Amino acid sequence: QVQLVESGGGLVQAGGSLRLSCAASGSIFSINVMGWYRQAPGKQRELVATITSGGRVNYAGSVKGRFTISRDNAKNTALLQMNSLSPEDTAVYYCSYTAIGGSYWGQGTQVTVSS
Repeated sequence: QVQLVESGGGLVQAGGSLRLSCAASGSIFSINVMGWYRQAPGKQRELVATITSGGRVNYAGSVKGRFTISRDNAKNTALLQMNSLSPEDTAVYYCSYTAIGGSYWGQGTQVTVSS
């Protein structure tokens, strides 16, 4: 089992920044992918960004150039730096962890961007 705990969500004005953090614990495999997904009201959950344990990153087109994902393998944490936020970024953001043992989700953290 893997537990994911997210933090860092909140309310910010358009153009502002937030940083999300995800801490993984439990049966962590050294080779894994951590990522962030989001779900806005009435919409499906969508990919925001992922990062492998080797540092390979992938971004959704809508956040490329504004968001940066990073990780600290020693601490089993993943960070999402979000800049130039817009109201369209408002959603619940979920941390994910995927490895040979399975996939896990965090409980989600709300990000609200006011115009």
